[in-house]
Amino acid sequence: MTSAALPHVEAGHGPRSPGLSYQDLLDADTRPAPEVLRLQAARELPVVRVPIERYTSQAFHELEVEKIWKKVWQFACREDDVPEPGDHETYEIAGMSLLIVRGADRRLRAFHNTCLHRGRALKDHAGRSGELRCPFHGWTWNLEGELQELPCRWDFPHVERERYALPQVQVGVWGGFVFINMDPDCEPLESYLGDLPRHFTRWPLEKRFKEAHVAKIMPCNWKANQEAFMEAYHVVGTHPQLLKGIGDANSQYDAWDNFSRAITANMTPSPHLPDGASEQEQLDSLLSASLDGDPPMRVPEDMTARAFLGQVTRMQLQASVPSVGELTDAELQDSFYYSLFPNFHPWGAYNRIVYRFRPFENRVDRALMEVLYLSPYRGRKPENAKTTWLDIDEPWTNADELGSLANIFAQDSFNLGRVQDGLRGAQHSHVTFANYQETKIRHFHTLLDRHLGA
Repeated sequence: MTSAALPHVEAGHGPRSPGLSYQDLLDADTRPAPEVLRLQAARELPVVRVPIERYTSQAFHELEVEKIWKKVWQFACREDDVPEPGDHETYEIAGMSLLIVRGADRRLRAFHNTCLHRGRALKDHAGRSGELRCPFHGWTWNLEGELQELPCRWDFPHVERERYALPQVQVGVWGGFVFINMDPDCEPLESYLGDLPRHFTRWPLEKRFKEAHVAKIMPCNWKANQEAFMEAYHVVGTHPQLLKGIGDANSQYDAWDNFSRAITANMTPSPHLPDGASEQEQLDSLLSASLDGDPPMRVPEDMTARAFLGQVTRMQLQASVPSVGELTDAELQDSFYYSLFPNFHPWGAYNRIVYRFRPFENRVDRALMEVLYLSPYRGRKPENAKTTWLDIDEPWTNADELGSLANIFAQDSFNLGRVQDGLRGAQHSHVTFANYQETKIRHFHTLLDRHLGA
């Protein structure tokens, strides 16, 4: 990336936790930091509190359906979920169903997943077929959405073939992700994304395979669900076992047009610990959270924990990332968690995580949280993992493919049902956000206000 590739925005962050800033840690890295990590984009955001009804009111949920879900670009599936002609994938959002189809001409199209005869869904799940045939009465469309046949054609003289093509929605692709937009007058995906693709030039998301995909029903509003994953402010209360090895309160928060970013450093002690932590304690805190038994690695006396973990991770990625020798220690261990409005959360560098949050069915008090692991590879692309579905009462630890992070997700989930209960019974009127550490949440609600016309 050249120095002209991304606009450099600098602004004072105002009061922040004492200790090293993220930029200080980059200065001490064993390799020069890429420009994207040097960007700082603090924003003056108007939203510092929002009405509780945003999380509890079914009427507000219906407003979101009209103003958000029917109007914005949203991640529907991965491009390699539908690689060949006839492949199709369903996407459900707030009581609506979309059908993403790879046509015979290999183009991607998305249709409302509804038969134009009596309304039955054309497809109930992902698959491959040479046509789009309604299971109810057999009305059939080709892969391009053109009506091909219907039984007893003589009985439908009023059905004109050209007027009964399946209604399409807008489709766009970035980073191997397929996005859809139901608004025929929407802006192009490219302009909606803004500079986000250039942030990922060094870490191409299209060159990944889906190593894991877990979807779990959550007992809370979708916004409350995703907000728990947009800041590190909760670490001291929810994940105290990590404090010796995570710079939670020293995270950097940035916001651009339709997307925001948080950067949380690992292998540096939390400012909440007055006595800090040794280099070995920093490493142990991370490994103890991810391994059973005693951590097997020791930090050499002449190295920091950050430099050591960077070296170890660099060796682990040699087989799958050709440019691994150029990657900084920061890129190999820190958390770079981006959010694209309204609900898409890809992580930067070679952390594999991608989140998606959306309303479950058409309810204000239920969410569907999805965790994808997108892993790099060389040579032949591995098969994508099938989706594991967890019901509202099933723990994250039932998904073995998540590894040790399942325990972290379980700690987060423990709070969320109680958050929804607390909001439902609250006697105060608003929730309140921090000036800096909840920048991403404030940015989200600022954009939400804009879309609602508030």
